[in-house]
Amino acid sequence: MKAMIFAAGMGTRLKPITDSLPKALVPIAGKTLLERVVTRLKNAGFDHIVVNVHHFGGLIIDYLNEHDNFGIDIQISDERDGLLDTGGGIRKAAPLLQGDEPFLVHNVDILSNIDLAKCYNEHVSSGADVSLLVSERDTQRYLLFNDKNNMRLMGWTNIATGDVRSPFPHFAPEQYQRLAFSGVHVISPRVLGLMDRYPEKFPIMDFYLTEADKVNIVAQKAVDLQMVDVGKLYAIQQAEDFVAAHPE
Repeated sequence: MKAMIFAAGMGTRLKPITDSLPKALVPIAGKTLLERVVTRLKNAGFDHIVVNVHHFGGLIIDYLNEHDNFGIDIQISDERDGLLDTGGGIRKAAPLLQGDEPFLVHNVDILSNIDLAKCYNEHVSSGADVSLLVSERDTQRYLLFNDKNNMRLMGWTNIATGDVRSPFPHFAPEQYQRLAFSGVHVISPRVLGLMDRYPEKFPIMDFYLTEADKVNIVAQKAVDLQMVDVGKLYAIQQAEDFVAAHPE
């Protein structure tokens, strides 16, 4: 099984730590975020991982070399010449993920109790083009799914601003189920060709919300999801507590 870890971000919300360190190498209870995600993927049966790098990318490459890639096949998608955002990052990494099988995408700053093997296998069984792991949690921004049509992605809304987005005509957000994205998704390679008409740098969610009427993008609804997004300084203590409660 193949996976990609997003590790290229600037980590601006974790300053001043990330003034001298990439977010991927921020330590949580004695292990870096990157090691924790790689280990979880490895334990779930993933045997090929691509890690994209930009901010202090050389430190990440050196770190992986020093740890012998944690005993797994890891390749680097190098964005040190220019950060490509999530969509552009996936497209650049695509040659390293060649083949007919889907690949799972995981943010490096997400710690969770997600069953990654189950997530991947359910995507394969579903026949969907893309599966987004989502849950019922409070946030301002929600993805909207049609629960009468296999939980297909229909659009997006920001409940704080009232903004909505959808490629479907006559879109009425109140008709659909609101769910929060977890930062984990599984992509079938047959959709990658649609990215060719996008600019070099673009967010993957823009791609999903533009192509949802042409591509079968579905929700995988997590039950009892426990997750920490280590995106801000206050979340580091939350992550330490999470690790203590969920020993590997």
